[in-house]
Amino acid sequence: MIPINAPQIGEEEIEAVVKVMKSGVLTHGLGAGPMVTKFEKKFAEFVKAKHAIAVNTGTSALHLAIAGMGIKRGHEVILPSFTFVATAEVIAIVGAKPVFVDIDAETYNISPEEIEKAITKKTKVIMPVDLYGLPADMQPIRENTDKHGLRIIEDSCQAHGASYKGKPPGAFADAACWSFYASKNMTTGEGGMITTNDNELAEKMRFMRSHGEKEKYESLMLGHNYRMPEIQAAIGCIQLKKLPKFSAKRRENAKRLSAKLRKAENLQLPKEPRGYKHSWYLYTVRLKDAKRKKRDRTVEKLRQKGIGTEVYYVNPIHLMPYYRKFGKYKLQETEKAAKQVFSLPVHPGVTAKQIDFIGESVLHDIM
Repeated sequence: MIPINAPQIGEEEIEAVVKVMKSGVLTHGLGAGPMVTKFEKKFAEFVKAKHAIAVNTGTSALHLAIAGMGIKRGHEVILPSFTFVATAEVIAIVGAKPVFVDIDAETYNISPEEIEKAITKKTKVIMPVDLYGLPADMQPIRENTDKHGLRIIEDSCQAHGASYKGKPPGAFADAACWSFYASKNMTTGEGGMITTNDNELAEKMRFMRSHGEKEKYESLMLGHNYRMPEIQAAIGCIQLKKLPKFSAKRRENAKRLSAKLRKAENLQLPKEPRGYKHSWYLYTVRLKDAKRKKRDRTVEKLRQKGIGTEVYYVNPIHLMPYYRKFGKYKLQETEKAAKQVFSLPVHPGVTAKQIDFIGESVLHDIM
């Protein structure tokens, strides 16, 4: 089976882990051990941010950002429904209301026009998602939030190595959140990061990361145990150095696969609009005008051929049982995409020969 994604771990990562284990420093009471501090510094430099706060998961990063901005019951946060549930989950955790809006049919990212329609007096934050690794259209979103006095948390958990208008994810946001889960473009096994240029917010999130403590046993505020272990940070330092090479290989594979699939008139290929740089976390195609059953049959045929084809996200969040209590939504483009899209492997471990096999298999099964 060619997996949809696979961590690219080598001897350097293994050596880094062994070195940490031999040092005896596996964690730090305030979450600021030597490897974590080094990883934060390197990651902040990579995404051109003033601050980077390392945590144990991407979900923790999203939660710290939303909690750090003081979002609570009675507040509303606007986000897409076509994303992983964690984006909405952290809003519900703090007692706020997730307000779901529709996506752009070409990019699958949140529609700036739909954001404008959903803003109320209770709206405090906009949470765009850089879905599949393609940055959201951040400039009009930033202009909109500035007009209304709102803040932006950019869910960049899939966008390592991407850019928008020549700038890394987070450049137009008040904070950006990243995941280093095993499937991501770079990994620490589990892990996350928040990047921001806001000094006050960064300090608050550092305290909240470790039980609200500025000093040991001196909690200034309500916090959590979201510390990143030293082993994860050591892996992250090595993976970050390799990320440009990983990204280049993903881009090469995506380009080759697009060339193969271009002849399929009933297939919408992923877009990379002018001014955007895709991270190619997921190469997602769309079976035009298809019903869900036809898409699902295609996916199953490809899996039977050993191609790790997946559907992200088969159930939009607003249709999930728990989240229906936040209101009834009819999100036409979101619901249509959920029935038609599927993703194909383009990660750095996929060879050119395998890309050709994937392309030929898709053409055979849909034409």
